[in-house]
Amino acid sequence: MLEECGVPYVLRPVNIGRGEQFTADYLKISPNGRIPAIADPDGPGGKEISVFESGAVLQYLGRKTGKFYPADERGRVAVDEWLFWQVSGLGPMAGQANHFRQFAPETIPYAIERYTNEVGRLYNVMNRRLAGRDYLAGPYSIADIACYGWIMSHQQQGQNLAAFVHLKAWFDRVGARPGVQRGLAVGRELRSASPSDLRSSQDSRRVLLNQKPR
Repeated sequence: MLEECGVPYVLRPVNIGRGEQFTADYLKISPNGRIPAIADPDGPGGKEISVFESGAVLQYLGRKTGKFYPADERGRVAVDEWLFWQVSGLGPMAGQANHFRQFAPETIPYAIERYTNEVGRLYNVMNRRLAGRDYLAGPYSIADIACYGWIMSHQQQGQNLAAFVHLKAWFDRVGARPGVQRGLAVGRELRSASPSDLRSSQDSRRVLLNQKPR
């Protein structure tokens, strides 16, 4: 979104395998201890504001820049529907499918089948929506930006993208955007840990997968 909007920013990497998301300074920005989050020094009234949760970040940047988030109510409702669909459905279900297929310490067939099938159902919802449309909610928007990152890892979720013709065309269309390509290049060298690396690191597994109330 930042690259698409041409907004200057400074990248602050957070190593979630080392628990940096739970430092006191980061929790002030993101109380849930998750990424991404932003701190805008030029917030409302000229005062700094921090925003956590990806959907809220996208909405904030859309309002601030006037890009990829319609100003008219009807258009904004359409975008919000698909943004919230991603936040409440696609993201959590894809995350669970990825977890049980890639990270779980034991193979649980029921969980793998349950979440793999649900992700397939959600892919089909997108596929039907994109029949005869270039994007999810009219013009390219934050709804497309929110969904694209999850579809990128379709293989880890057990999905064959070629089986969803309209979704595949959308995926290729969004991925060809220069702003998307620039965004994907940011921090690429930092994203080197593979699922097998994380499985073999007990410290990382404890930090990522075994958080308890404290």
